Amino acid sequence: MALWLDVAAVDDFPEGSARVVMLDDGRQIAVFNAGGQFHALEDRCSHEDENLSWGVVEGDEVICPRHGAHFSLRTGAALSPPAYEPVATFAVRVVRGIVQIDADSGT
Repeated sequence: MALWLDVAAVDDFPEGSARVVMLDDGRQIAVFNAGGQFHALEDRCSHEDENLSWGVVEGDEVICPRHGAHFSLRTGAALSPPAYEPVATFAVRVVRGIVQIDADSGT
């Protein structure tokens, strides 16, 4: 069963920006607006636990601000060293102008 959590209104979510949602279990989820498409990843680089929400969005990738590893916003895959492990992704939807994530969908 899905556990949908509100993140922000679409109109308050600028292109290239990220918002962070804290889950009850302590995990932080970064939600990115990349070209009007919304993607959600666990907010930690798999290389050294840096916040990916502080990174730069380029196309459908986010670049870790610490060592420059690239991650796919769609799949969570690590696309360049020094990261080799993926990060969890979460389902995202927009309902009545509100961006939401499914906190139970982390893969």
